[in-house]
Amino acid sequence: MPKQIAPLTDIQVKNAKPRDKDNTLFDGGGLYLLIGKQKLDATGKSLPTSKLWRMKYRYDGKERLLSFGAYPTLSLADARQRREEAKKLLANGVDPGEMKKSIKQAKIALEENSFEIVAREWHTKFSGQWTEGHAVTIMSRLERDVFPWLGTKPVSEVRPVDLLAVLRRIEGRGALETAHRVRTIAGQVLRYAVATGRAERDAAADLRGALPPTQERHHAAITDPKEVAELLRAIDGFKGTFHVKCALKLSPMLFVRPGELRQMEWAEIDFEEERWNIPAEKMKMKIPHIVPLCKQAITILKELQPLTGFGKYVFPCHRSPLRPMTNNAINAALRRMGYTSEDQTGHGFRAMARTILDEVLQVRPDFIEHQLAHAVKDPNGRAYNRTAHLVERKKMMQLWADYLDGLKKGAKVIPFTRAA
Repeated sequence: MPKQIAPLTDIQVKNAKPRDKDNTLFDGGGLYLLIGKQKLDATGKSLPTSKLWRMKYRYDGKERLLSFGAYPTLSLADARQRREEAKKLLANGVDPGEMKKSIKQAKIALEENSFEIVAREWHTKFSGQWTEGHAVTIMSRLERDVFPWLGTKPVSEVRPVDLLAVLRRIEGRGALETAHRVRTIAGQVLRYAVATGRAERDAAADLRGALPPTQERHHAAITDPKEVAELLRAIDGFKGTFHVKCALKLSPMLFVRPGELRQMEWAEIDFEEERWNIPAEKMKMKIPHIVPLCKQAITILKELQPLTGFGKYVFPCHRSPLRPMTNNAINAALRRMGYTSEDQTGHGFRAMARTILDEVLQVRPDFIEHQLAHAVKDPNGRAYNRTAHLVERKKMMQLWADYLDGLKKGAKVIPFTRAA
């Protein structure tokens, strides 16, 4: 009969000393403590040695070895519990060693597909389409508001309730607009995870309407000059078709309604007088409108003329030059550059111009309103005609285009406040 092994005691394990070679203390059932051999430092003083729990077992007719951990992190009682768990697996025909490897691999896979890992991968993949400043803003929002709570969570396990808790924290500090933007960013990350086979669905989609609405803005617009500068540089770097890029460049410069811009016709452009004459039927108020063309706008149009000048429309549809480009062309281009519908819209260029012309450049409000083709009336209640303040508006449009160029080039433009 095989010799019966007496179970170890806590004292034996604690007091076990290293020798000149590895030695073992057996507990029974295949469990033993492996004590590393004695090591000395340069002065001859003993160095700490390892005490590792191991278990020998047989599976499929072969002897195998299972590692549990190190003492004292794993106590004798803990090691015995691990042994019993392994024996239960064996009794059910499962190799505990292979089970341990599978669990480890699954854990690694989950860590590699954590929300943070996938978000950083998404950011790297698409940040080349954004300006540097926009890319930094997105990552800073993720690092500050999302990663601390969802970063280590497997992206496939992110539930609407998890993301909502993150958004509530942001809302709780009074940053409701940021909460909305973080929901949008998280949704983009989760849709990327779905597209790459690492998640089943976008949990952010279920949160539409979960946050209180921000102060209503019919058309989102960037009005901070620093952010405007980033947007202008992004437009310069746009990788789409040339005529859409030209339309993007003219959008902030001329700040007409998107429908007016996309339906611009070559016959309406007067290069000699440097103006764009929009007929009444194309205007919201059904009144003819004049848009003075700054030097920058003239340059853009003349560069585009060899490409589309043979047709009716300055910005023709890519499918048929007999029609103007689509309603969504400008907004789609902005989305491609990384600007969401909560950041900037094509119509929002009007609010951008109105705000900065008034608050920064201190242009007379009635000049701005006339150029926006709003219903402005004189003190006697009569509507001004389309040529009202045309000379001043022409100067304003050139001032505005030069200001935008200065922003884009990085000029330091210091805003000032109108005196009371």
